Amino acid sequence: MALPVLQLNDVTQAIQLALAPAFLLTALAGLLNVMAGRLARIIDRGRHLTEIDPPVRLPDHVLAEMRQLDRRRHLASAAITSCTFAALLVCLVIAMLFLEVYLHAPLRGLIGMGFLASTIAMVTGLAYFLREVQLATSSIRIRNHDGSE
Repeated sequence: MALPVLQLNDVTQAIQLALAPAFLLTALAGLLNVMAGRLARIIDRGRHLTEIDPPVRLPDHVLAEMRQLDRRRHLASAAITSCTFAALLVCLVIAMLFLEVYLHAPLRGLIGMGFLASTIAMVTGLAYFLREVQLATSSIRIRNHDGSE
């Protein structure tokens, strides 16, 4: 089976079409970096609270903080999973854009659905991330030198 001859304009158009999703991929990488950093800090704090020597019964306020850290860990992990899925979908969209040009296949509907799915996954990840940040800020009470908040 002979492959169709590609025109230079076809390849140029495919590259131009793939640039916007590639920028989205860069933004997702930055978001994932921030989210992974937050998850690492949550895990470090949880380890700090549980590595008390010698092992004793933890006070109630420490147990409450550990429960909240576990909830935050779950939310951060869900945010990372969702944004990673969004990045994978963006990569798939870029590949489909090139396949459409190279194979002259009618993939526009599939490309549109892939981009929509990646956007929904990214919005979902950002919603999980926002909830984790809200939990983190609501748990912190900064006291002034006079003892007031």
